[in-house]
Amino acid sequence: MNKVSHFEIPFDDQARAQKFYSEVFGWEINKFGDMDYWIAKTCNSDQNMKPVEPGAINGGLLKRDETGKNPVIVVDVPDIEEHLKKIETAGGKIVMPTIPIGDFGLYSRIADTEGNVIGVWQLLKKEHH
Repeated sequence: MNKVSHFEIPFDDQARAQKFYSEVFGWEINKFGDMDYWIAKTCNSDQNMKPVEPGAINGGLLKRDETGKNPVIVVDVPDIEEHLKKIETAGGKIVMPTIPIGDFGLYSRIADTEGNVIGVWQLLKKEHH
C-alpha cells in the first residue's frame, strides 16, 4: 500500500498565502532551497522534514499552474515509472511528465479516472544532510 506523503497548495500570491496559513493554522512556512517552493511544516518534524507525530503530514505551497490549480495530495511510490504505467492501464492520465527534484526525488502529476489531479513521488535518497 502506498501512503500519502504530503500535500501541495497552489497560490497566486506567495506572501498572502504564507500569511494566511501561518496565521490560521500556525504552520511554519519556509522557502525550499532555490526552488519556487515553500515547505509548510504542520507538525513536529525531524531534520529531514519527516513528521514525528503519527498520522501527520507536511506539505508545500507553490505557484498555481495548469496541473496544479487546486490542492494536490502526493502519494509515495517505490518506482515512479512502474506506477505511471499502472495509472495509465487503470484509465488514468499523466498530466505532468516526471521531473527530478534535486537529487533526492522524482515527481509527476496524474489525473485519475474522475479527473482529480494527484502527485506521485519517488524518494531517491533517505537522508538529507
